[in-house]
Amino acid sequence: MTSDLTRLTGLLARSEGTAPAPDWAAARTALRTDLPADYKELVETYGGGLVDGYLLLLEPNCPNGVYDLLKISAEREEAHDSLWRFEDKPDEMRTPGSRLVCWATTDNGEYLYWLVQPDDDPDTRTIMINSESGEDWERHDMTVTRFLAAVLAGEIRSESLWDEFPLPRHEFRPARRLQDEARPGPAGEGSGVEP
Repeated sequence: MTSDLTRLTGLLARSEGTAPAPDWAAARTALRTDLPADYKELVETYGGGLVDGYLLLLEPNCPNGVYDLLKISAEREEAHDSLWRFEDKPDEMRTPGSRLVCWATTDNGEYLYWLVQPDDDPDTRTIMINSESGEDWERHDMTVTRFLAAVLAGEIRSESLWDEFPLPRHEFRPARRLQDEARPGPAGEGSGVEP
């Protein structure tokens, strides 16, 4: 376990049990790029899920589609392709062949991406956060695990994310459990918990 992940697990308790590891080779094929090693270790430790009732950590091929990295990344890439026909890309996207892969989103509609550039090193990718309005971009030059640990520890304050994030007491809710909670109960009624 990396030092950043060890630090994160001290801040954000994991649920009991483990989710099966994603098929990383299939994710690489679908995304046309490899994913950072720290992210793989993060997902193998936590799985996809909800952090502090706000940030949705995505997982490749998550059975709860709200948390599926491949699905969300494809949707965002299509949206950006349409948008950038008429609007300017962020300056970081000026290099030909640059693109974004979404690794998290929020309840408010912000998106967190890796900036993927031709022949780059996945383990040194920049994090790009797009505000809910879609107009503002924020950049962080660090891994996902280091970013999450720093945010939850109060060392980084994002201008794009919700003012109330993170919460004083951190909570992680696995996506697979949220999916089960949202299924109708025996009387045909849902639990009231949204995925």
